[in-house]
Amino acid sequence: MANPLYDELFGRHAGKATAFLHLEDGTTLTHASFLALAAQYANALTATGVRPGDRLAAQVEKSPQALALYAACVQAGVVFLPLNTAYTVDELSYFIENSGAALVICDARSEPDLTPVATAFGAQILTLNGDGTGTLTDVAVRQPDTFATVDRTEDDLAAFLYTSGTTGRSKGAMLMQNNLLSNARTLVDYWRFTDTDVLLHALPIFHTHGLFVATNVTLIAGGSMIYLPKFDIDRMIALLPRSTTMMGVPTFYTRLLDDPRFTRDLTKHMRLFVSGSAPLLSETHVTFEERTGHRILERYGMTETNMNTSNPYDGERRAGTVGFPLPGVELKITNPDTGATLPQGEVGQIEVRGPNVFKGYWQMPEKTAAELRPDGFFITGDLGTIDEDGYVHIVGRNKDLIISGGYNIYPKEIELVLDAQPGVLESAVIGVPHADFGETVLGLIVPAPGARPDLEAIGQSVAASLARFKHPRKLVLLDELPRNTMGKVQKNVLRETYKDIFALA
Repeated sequence: MANPLYDELFGRHAGKATAFLHLEDGTTLTHASFLALAAQYANALTATGVRPGDRLAAQVEKSPQALALYAACVQAGVVFLPLNTAYTVDELSYFIENSGAALVICDARSEPDLTPVATAFGAQILTLNGDGTGTLTDVAVRQPDTFATVDRTEDDLAAFLYTSGTTGRSKGAMLMQNNLLSNARTLVDYWRFTDTDVLLHALPIFHTHGLFVATNVTLIAGGSMIYLPKFDIDRMIALLPRSTTMMGVPTFYTRLLDDPRFTRDLTKHMRLFVSGSAPLLSETHVTFEERTGHRILERYGMTETNMNTSNPYDGERRAGTVGFPLPGVELKITNPDTGATLPQGEVGQIEVRGPNVFKGYWQMPEKTAAELRPDGFFITGDLGTIDEDGYVHIVGRNKDLIISGGYNIYPKEIELVLDAQPGVLESAVIGVPHADFGETVLGLIVPAPGARPDLEAIGQSVAASLARFKHPRKLVLLDELPRNTMGKVQKNVLRETYKDIFALA
């Protein structure tokens, strides 16, 4: 047997002295040195008793060592569960319990708070810091720099990524080896990646975009990455001349455009700019092309499917659309009530089918059955249409999901916190347009009779309970929430009313 994901992403680079990661301090990690580090981590995982098929939950800062941990999990057959570094202990407790993680890897600063959680759910805990130090590294440095790769098949589970709807608990989307491999292979070909490409990588690696798109594509192509811990405008501008490609969320592009140093001359050697994870405003498309001469390539994907569509590499990259279904991916627009395919030009729910589509939700057969049809089509929850030229347009979401700066935000989770605050009768959370983040969070609060809620105190309570990217940018007091005849809050009315509250620059 073999391990297809490891073999294609990593194994074929064994022994290569070519550059893989260009680091912020000016040093370079070759493919060979990176794989030696990954092998040490794979040995360390085995030494702790982690076995193939076990889940490993990692909430760690972006670093070469964090990326090597991903490679180690693939090589050892361990299911990798990357977690947003902004999640609170309360949020992490659910993920650790639900996944049945055998091992938790966290920053040393989080260890005191997470140790009781890990212990309660029968998981071991080790640390890995942003500078590469930690108890995991202490174990790894004593290990051999080779590891006998564990046999797996393309149908084996490779990773979990947690997502959720507007109600209920978060769902662990099960991604198989073939889900990740098929999508990366397609993107390498569709976006023309080669071993001469240098990707400017400033995305987080706990997310599909930064890990399974940017990293996997670079690995299959045999290229290299300028690997930044986070988006930093000065570093981005300084390093663009050494890059050929860049992937980012809309925020990256709006902030670059806000800087006068970002010019046509600075980007003249670049081959490709890709945007995703949140809607890119049409004016950003236009301004970017006027400034640089480049047209951003926008694509559409999600946690459960990786990438589904893309604007073309050659041909018109049409602003306001997400392009065409990728090769091997089927996409249709259906009636949300009946599931019947709608005629071209009509708005309905987007469904997709292909080797990129996940297997289902971990230990949630009812949710899986509700969203993944027996014929393999996945009901994405997005509303869209296909125009006369075949371009896919996303016009909204049928679950009120907010996407801000590339992060998925689910209103119900925030509403539960707001509703529990003193003096609050009820609340509604909506996403409204924001030039920098695509969308941002607005909280609308109805006071209890005779009460005057303290908005500052409510904001502090939200900050203590939820990750920063979920915090409402503004809280607004209302006399009542608009409702239809059935008593349901009309969030569409609220979105229309407050669409200009953060006037687009």
